[in-house]
Amino acid sequence: MSVLQINNILKTYGSIIAVNQLSLTVEQGNVYGILGPNGSGKTTTLGIILGITRMNAGSYTWFDNRYGNKARIRIGTLLETPNFYPYMSADQNLEVVAHIKGVSGSSFDELLELVNLRHRRDSPFRTYSLGMKQRLAIAAAMVGNPEVLIFDEPTNGLDPQGIAEVRETIREIAARGKTIIMASHILDEVEKICSHVAIIKNGSLLADGQIGSIINNEVKIEISASQNIDLKKLLDQLSWVQEINAKDGLFEIIVEEGKGAIDINKVAFENGITLNHLISKKRSLETEFLEITKNQ
Repeated sequence: MSVLQINNILKTYGSIIAVNQLSLTVEQGNVYGILGPNGSGKTTTLGIILGITRMNAGSYTWFDNRYGNKARIRIGTLLETPNFYPYMSADQNLEVVAHIKGVSGSSFDELLELVNLRHRRDSPFRTYSLGMKQRLAIAAAMVGNPEVLIFDEPTNGLDPQGIAEVRETIREIAARGKTIIMASHILDEVEKICSHVAIIKNGSLLADGQIGSIINNEVKIEISASQNIDLKKLLDQLSWVQEINAKDGLFEIIVEEGKGAIDINKVAFENGITLNHLISKKRSLETEFLEITKNQ
């Protein structure tokens, strides 16, 4: 089921094209990363779909238009730097957020437990670390139990511990079945958090799809045996082995979609070949990103 449909969005600032005919589809349950360098149009795109920034052309639809003009209340957001009352506690700041959202009778126990701030719920916001402030902002975005969460560079400016804490919080939210849309320029974070990714540069979409399968779904496997000569003859006979490269006593092979390490191990055993090395290697997001953007 579609949560967000973006159709040919165009946004310009004078002669500068910030978003260039961008089209995307986010399905329910996706953890969808919008990945691109700074200035690629990520934040502008988020501003448009939230109704903050006016587009020049194109359209977007939330929830297949099931909720009409009330779709916005089903979306929680964290954009830019968290902004709370510094002298108020977590509970007090969340009460303000609940009042603004029109959510009454809210208990924040579960939210504060989720973002690991329950033990600091009575401390003033000004005493929080950057990571704690960011996690409180995530809790604020979840007030009212929205169906979709939108995060813009959620780990920006954090130290390694803060990044890890925010990452785990987002993973936990995703595990609860929420749809998450996250803009980031950090490859590693998108790969560790997201199920799907759109790569954009200079406002244009270069590729989109599941993490690890944007370019194709081929599987790369490292393999060797004590009988490497016999193994090579066997591999040459397998129609579903698409490529074979010898390297440092190993064969690095690419197999077609639907085949993998289990199939290689089975056919080798059936032919009397005992493997001593078998590793299936997933294509990394970094590899895909570099291949996609190298000529752009």
